[in-house]
Amino acid sequence: MKTEKKYASVFELNGVPKLTQAFPLALQHVVAMIVGCVTPAIVIAEMAGLNEGDKVIFVQAALFIAAVSTLIQLFPLGGRIGSGLPVIMGVSFAYLPSMQAIVGNFDIATILGAQLIGGVVAIFVGIFVTKLRKLFPPLITGTVVFTIGLSLYPTAVKYMAGGQSSPNYGAWQNWLVAFLTLAVVVALNHFAKGILKLASILIGMLVGYIISGFFGMIDFSAVQGAGIFQIPRPMYFGMKFEASAVMTLVILFIINSVQAIGDLSATSGGGLDREPTDKELSGGIIGYGITNILGSFFGGLPTATFSQNVGIVATTKVVNRVVLGLAAGIILLAGFVPKFSALLTTIPQCVLGGATISVFASIAMTGIKLVVQQPLTYRNTSIVGLSVALGMGITQCSDALAQLPAWVTTVFGKSPVVVTTIAAILLNVILPKDKEAGK
Repeated sequence: MKTEKKYASVFELNGVPKLTQAFPLALQHVVAMIVGCVTPAIVIAEMAGLNEGDKVIFVQAALFIAAVSTLIQLFPLGGRIGSGLPVIMGVSFAYLPSMQAIVGNFDIATILGAQLIGGVVAIFVGIFVTKLRKLFPPLITGTVVFTIGLSLYPTAVKYMAGGQSSPNYGAWQNWLVAFLTLAVVVALNHFAKGILKLASILIGMLVGYIISGFFGMIDFSAVQGAGIFQIPRPMYFGMKFEASAVMTLVILFIINSVQAIGDLSATSGGGLDREPTDKELSGGIIGYGITNILGSFFGGLPTATFSQNVGIVATTKVVNRVVLGLAAGIILLAGFVPKFSALLTTIPQCVLGGATISVFASIAMTGIKLVVQQPLTYRNTSIVGLSVALGMGITQCSDALAQLPAWVTTVFGKSPVVVTTIAAILLNVILPKDKEAGK
């Protein structure tokens, strides 16, 4: 008599569930992250002036490194590299303002060189995470995340207008498509449930994409010229090291390493009803550092845990690592298909702007949620207010640094994140702590 094969439950961390159960759940994770993963690559490719073929390779690299990073987090190497928790990794918007500043002054190779050093620093953060954690309470990380969201708004608005490089920048057609895309995203987020809500950004972009087609905004020449299968090319974009760029990204890598603690904690708390262990936190951040080093060689931009996928795990309680590993496999397969990457590069900038402005708003509000975890005393509001004021103010008036060395403008005058981070940490250390009630 044949014994029936025993499958694991999708609500168990380990074991292999039925494919019929795992596949739709894996696809749900892919749908939630795919747009957010490739958009930073598309934005940087546009700024760098890459040709259509190189844009495709750049987007391929983003998908490839997201998949590899996810697999290493799910199934740790040697038990030390990776968290072993059910997370999805992808190219992060958190680095976008600083990367825009770097590519504006230098090139993509300079971003990748700075990323390599940032990955090395992240490994050290992972090793000493319990000691460094004290420097980054929610008040500090929240202030930085809030500033990242604020600094991305101009990028979204410029894209909604059609992109500054576009000859029809600011045309009414661009604004119409952008606002229709945004309307679909907002409507699904607030009135829909299940997969429609989770895929709100993807569906909004599909609607915007179809509408933009009627205005002749889509060019399929890149898709026609792309191949069927291609392995990502190491060192295709080269690597350069510029001190100011390295300083900028290293600070962000430290911040995002500490921020990863929050996402890993949210995943384990929401999905597994427990706090992550020190080994899981340390392994997760070390894995994050190593995969970013790997990404720098392949042209894959800096990655981070994707909060939307953390939300899916916490909501559905589906924590099985094979389910998320299957999602990573789908992303990896997409990274090997240039025609798919080329199709993503045909998305008009107004559609991207309409979809991503809600993402950037969400990033800013995530920062506020972190900030208000601590009482808004005069001390704490001073730290947040001054840090954001200095970061945003200096960036918006970067010509005020014109009399200083060029590297000062690159590090402190192009992206508000660096100034905000340094100011918040210093103020938190220097200003006297609030007295506890009853003391």
